[in-house]
Amino acid sequence: MERARKIIEIESLTENLLKSRKNAPLLRLKVLYFTSVYQNLSVSMIIEKLGIKKSNFALLTSELEKEGLVEINQAEIDRRCRTMRLTEKGREELEKYEQELEASLGATSMEVDKALATLIDFMNKII
Repeated sequence: MERARKIIEIESLTENLLKSRKNAPLLRLKVLYFTSVYQNLSVSMIIEKLGIKKSNFALLTSELEKEGLVEINQAEIDRRCRTMRLTEKGREELEKYEQELEASLGATSMEVDKALATLIDFMNKII
């Protein structure tokens, strides 16, 4: 039970930290981030990673595509599958946000950075 409570607290605190950045909605940033990290991953896999409804994802990605932040294409192997990638403009927006977030976090120790990396690895294994 203790681990479950810690995970819930981490998620809540992280979401609040990210929401405090007034210049970009949280879901928008998550989509840009996952698209950046998982280049050419299928749209359905990105939806699964984000844990959101397809309809919400479709509305948001349509907006991001119109703004020139992402490109959505049919996969070469399976034409039914769509992939998404970040454009240069999308990379710039994500980078700007990441720099603002880093500045607000201040200096962290290598110990904290290692603990965060370990947590990310653990979460990716169980999801």
